[in-house]
Amino acid sequence: MGEHVIRLPDVGEGVAEAELVEWHVKVGDMVREDTVLAAVMTDKATVEIPSPVDGEILWLGAEIGDTVAIGSPIVRLKVAGEGNTGHGEASPEPQAAPEASGQEEKAASAPDKAAMPSVSERGGEPAATPTPGPTTARQGGVRGVSAPRREGEKPLASPAVRLRAKEAGVDLRQVPGSGPAGRIGHEDLDAFIARGAQATRGSGLVRSDKVEEIKVVGLRRKIAEKMQLAKTRIPHITYVEEVDVTALEELRAGLNKQKAGSDRPKLTLLPFLMRAMVRAIAEQPHLNALYDDDAGVIRQYGGVHIGIAAQTASGLVVPVVKHAEALDLWESGVELNRLAEAAKSGTATREELSGSTITITSLGAMGGVVTTPVINYPEVAIIGVNKMMVRPMWDGAQFVPRKMMNLSSSFDHRVIDGWDAAVFVQRIKGLLETPAMIFVGE
Repeated sequence: MGEHVIRLPDVGEGVAEAELVEWHVKVGDMVREDTVLAAVMTDKATVEIPSPVDGEILWLGAEIGDTVAIGSPIVRLKVAGEGNTGHGEASPEPQAAPEASGQEEKAASAPDKAAMPSVSERGGEPAATPTPGPTTARQGGVRGVSAPRREGEKPLASPAVRLRAKEAGVDLRQVPGSGPAGRIGHEDLDAFIARGAQATRGSGLVRSDKVEEIKVVGLRRKIAEKMQLAKTRIPHITYVEEVDVTALEELRAGLNKQKAGSDRPKLTLLPFLMRAMVRAIAEQPHLNALYDDDAGVIRQYGGVHIGIAAQTASGLVVPVVKHAEALDLWESGVELNRLAEAAKSGTATREELSGSTITITSLGAMGGVVTTPVINYPEVAIIGVNKMMVRPMWDGAQFVPRKMMNLSSSFDHRVIDGWDAAVFVQRIKGLLETPAMIFVGE
């Protein structure tokens, strides 16, 4: 038998390191060739690392959230044959070793479970200790205590203890008992009250002091860094305007009905908004730009590359519809559907998740009345779509029901004046309220 060391492969052009975001195996697992061992992330693109050989996992070289350099060893396997460490290449050092020769002898003679090291194979964290059962017996002369009881289980206690508990408003089901069979004594009740126990008065409500530490890794860390960068460096101005989309919704329903049964996708609001943005950007091209504040340069783009902020199971990603100015309504819908599916399935490429010049953010039916969108740095504008609602609107003679929707849009106030932001949103509003104007001149 030999050992085979797997090193982090080159996962992308110009990438020197990657963040480990998921292990699919653990020490002791048997894997076959092409079994996925781990997933790493670079620039929002997740790459799976397969095993090139069959073997048994002996060692894992990083923890979730660690940044690993390309070429660094990440997995060591026991394989049939010589492996790839037989020609002078050093194997990674095990992460835990017995402290004394006597311990080594014990480890060699004990069963496999007893021979496990006292630190985890994934980075030295203390191994989990067995969870005690409902009661613990006398050990070393120390009397054990029982855990709080299950729903409906009657606690054992004397009438005097029950009376004291009733007067103190303490639910005895929540009091650990140190007596035989978990019997609750006066000292147990005193200790429970001294710990600051909250009176439950039979409601079954129990105070929780649980604190869970969750390491920020992978896509969530990328999102956090991007949001912090945007809010730290960009002075936002947010402009909110309501839009009457009654006519737009009638047009959308008619177009979808007309194309029912064809291979064209069902149109949502977003393709119409994209076409309206393209028309508005043609009149105010300085909003379709990136601001390099380090160089003091605004890069204004002719191509309109619209990022669509999309929520996935892993977190927020922004797939990009490239050259929206060259796509008609239906082509925009097709590309939106394709990118949304790629984002949700985690198969979107780095190219599909980068290169935007302006972004749309929408929470659909959860969009609320008003939001304050965070600009997708280093862009200078983001258009936020709020939820659509039927509201009574005054037409000059009476109140009539209209489908209304707010646009909450943010702009980089260093390069976009409030007036320009208002003109841009008002132009989009006019096109959406009179949707036929979207197609005039196309």
